[in-house]
Order: sequence, then C-alpha cells, then structure tokens
Amino acid sequence: MAQKTDKLLPILEGQPVIPVLKIDRLADAVPLARALAEGGLPAIEITLRTPDAVDAIRLVAEEVPEALVGAGTILSTRNFEHAVDAGAHFIVSPGTTQELLDCARMSDIPFLPGGITPSEIMSLREEGYSVLKFFPAEQAGGTAFLKSLASPLAGIRFCPTGGISLANAHEYLSLPNVVCVGGSWVAPDELLKAKDWSGIAALARQAARLPRK
Repeated sequence: MAQKTDKLLPILEGQPVIPVLKIDRLADAVPLARALAEGGLPAIEITLRTPDAVDAIRLVAEEVPEALVGAGTILSTRNFEHAVDAGAHFIVSPGTTQELLDCARMSDIPFLPGGITPSEIMSLREEGYSVLKFFPAEQAGGTAFLKSLASPLAGIRFCPTGGISLANAHEYLSLPNVVCVGGSWVAPDELLKAKDWSGIAALARQAARLPRK
C-alpha cells in the first residue's frame, strides 16, 4: 500500500494528541521526549524549523527507546532523506508535492502528507493515501470544514494541526474522520525555557486522557 498505513495508523491511533515540537536547544530534545512519553504521549513530531532539528531526531531515536519520533515540516526530498537517516519513525508534511510522494513510495517509512481542499484530498486518494494532515486546521475552517468533508470524502481520515489547544481539541476528536490531533500546547515555551519536565509530563497526561470518537 502506498501510504504504509499498517505502520502509520498504530502510531496515530495510539494517542489522541501528537505533540508538535520546535527544538531550539539540542539539549532539550532527550528530556522533553522522555517527559512526553512518561505522560502517555510517546509519539512526537519534531519539526524541521530549527538548525538542530535533525540532530534532535537522531538523539531521541538513539537515547529514548520508549519514544516514536517523527519528523515534521518536511518540504523537500532532501528533508525527507535526512530525517529518515536520523531515525525518524514517520514523516509529516504540511502539504504535498509529487517529488515527496515519489520519495515516500521508495521509503519504508510512512508518510503523512497535508491536504486541505477537496481537489488535494482527491489527488492524494488516487495516490493511495487515506490518512492526511489537515493544516492549518483552525484557519482553514476548523471542525465545520472537516465535518463537511466526512460524507463526500468518506474513508479519508485526518490529523488536524494548527490552532488546536486543550480548549478545542475535544471538538476535533469527536469527529468520525479525525484520527488524532497535533498540538504544541503540551510543551509550551515557558516550560521548555524553565526545563520544567515534570510540568510537561503533567500536560501530556492531561492530553493523553482526552476522549475521541
């Protein structure tokens, strides 16, 4: 199967929230991953938005066996290959290009591409994809838009990310076409700066208990 859903779905279905992380200090990567896993969120997405992101993925993959580290903000085949070489368990992109789809087809690592419009979603469906990232979720229409896609695009499930917090996550998770949500609120900047790993573990426990459809 093109998407390798047999590898991807156990990751996404394993927890209601996938933490979306921006690692500004490499030294934070391992204790952050351990705190999130301790709180019940072992699958994490480290975004390639900082110079140390690939090294952070490598460190977590090597030193935190209880974590399932993925790579996000993958914009090119070079990003994809570097993330896989670093040990990423899954790859996430905010959108999709044919080059990324071709690269994913040749890789054993599952790919979660982004799709928002009906045309994008239909194109990905034709490529064999049934689980997509929906980004930026709130700005693109939020739960009302996702609800409207459920009937005409039955069989497609989404991981919405962007503008989601503890306050509105349950609204997304109640939708039948949402498999999980992505969010950064479980690792806020103020707790990262303070190295408050127990505080982050507590937020992870709270997120891990969120009910879903």
